[in-house]
Amino acid sequence: MSRFEAFIGMEVHAELLTESKMFCGCSTKFGGPPNSNVCPVCMGLPGSLPVANRKAVELVVKTALALNCEISSPSIFYRKNYFYPDLPKNYQISQYGDDPIGRNGYLDFMVDGRPKRVHIRRVHLEEDTGKLFHVATGQSHVDYNRSGVPLMEIVTEFPPDIHTAEEAREYLVNLRSILLYLGVCDGKMEEGSLRCEPNVSIRAKGSMEFNPKVELKNLNSFRAVYRGVAYELERQAKLLSSGGRVTQETRRWDDARGETFVMRSKEFEQEYRYFPEPDLVPLTFAPEWLDELRRALPELPEAKRARYQQRYGLPAYDAAVLTVDPRIAAFFERAADAHHDAKAVANWVMGDLTRLANATDGGLDALKVTPDALAALLKLIDAGTISGRTAKDVFQEMCQTGKAPDQIVREKGLTQISDETALAAVVDTVFRENPKEVERLRNGEEKLLAFFVGQVMRATRGKAAPDLVNRLIRERLS
Repeated sequence: MSRFEAFIGMEVHAELLTESKMFCGCSTKFGGPPNSNVCPVCMGLPGSLPVANRKAVELVVKTALALNCEISSPSIFYRKNYFYPDLPKNYQISQYGDDPIGRNGYLDFMVDGRPKRVHIRRVHLEEDTGKLFHVATGQSHVDYNRSGVPLMEIVTEFPPDIHTAEEAREYLVNLRSILLYLGVCDGKMEEGSLRCEPNVSIRAKGSMEFNPKVELKNLNSFRAVYRGVAYELERQAKLLSSGGRVTQETRRWDDARGETFVMRSKEFEQEYRYFPEPDLVPLTFAPEWLDELRRALPELPEAKRARYQQRYGLPAYDAAVLTVDPRIAAFFERAADAHHDAKAVANWVMGDLTRLANATDGGLDALKVTPDALAALLKLIDAGTISGRTAKDVFQEMCQTGKAPDQIVREKGLTQISDETALAAVVDTVFRENPKEVERLRNGEEKLLAFFVGQVMRATRGKAAPDLVNRLIRERLS
């Protein structure tokens, strides 16, 4: 890649959090039996007429405002014509041209400690397609439950501002965070409610001509975006270096094999034969309504990161991690306000809380621990009632049962041993049982200190105060 420069456009599709579909009253609930949430409208049957979902329009306007976009008024729906088995009408109602709901916006974020701005060309609204299932018999089955679900598309500007796989991944991470904060999409990439389609192109450094772009279809994780873009950049560089030509096409990412493969030749814009949707009136937005939505926008991740650094004194890294998910941010903030050491709270939230949430079906919402309970646990550590190691076990039980930390400590007899005389006797016993290791420690093998601390902790079932144990061991050595 040293001879080339990369240009990566990003098309992100987000299913909106509405109860009904874009142009009919069918449910948008995920996971129902195939073809159970359908009607003549979303099935595209003759004589059916669409009616726009007001809530979906509002969610797209909120997103456009959060992405610093201009709002088009009027904004027009079009028919995008193409045949595909999961598109029952043979056209998709979408937006096109100079009048999408949002245009000319931008998203600011950090990559490796450097500020990055990616310009947004358009934020528009359309309907989702159905879903195909290819089975071993060679047949394909179609589930139209997803057909007609409100779908927002966010497209970056051309020429693209993104030039590396890492920038592509971080753009998606930060965009997803904004969607979660706004409450417009659940961000569940594994369920297909947030999908990313990078458009990858490279050219020789110094050249002014762009090579054809390759679209990677429906990437559904941050890791897939990073690996897929990185692979495609390398593939195109090798192809051009060997005298080959890049073809405009759509490719699918195979995560197991770690490579892309051709799906179909990429359609050109004119092939879609866009024309205004005759069954839907243009959308117009009153300035007063737009001002009301703008005022109602929540504190977004960028502003929250800056506030966490200023108010709590957190490093930039911690602030970034804590603000990716609004639920994690809310948990941290409440716990930090209940405890004097915000950095200690941040460590527990980024470490044990996140680990247990990721390992639990239902994630953070399934854990029974509260922010106030975490603050109470940290106060027990501060008071010397329990050790940090014991606290980890207590915290896991708190997450599983919802019990208060002092109740768990009391019921299990976990109170830390801080009696110097009692612990000194344990240290003496450990020394008598390990005379060779004592001599090696005296001769400078400092790594054995951890061995003796571990032996004392084992003898006291993890209840000994670690700092006191360390001091008593060193005193015995001298």
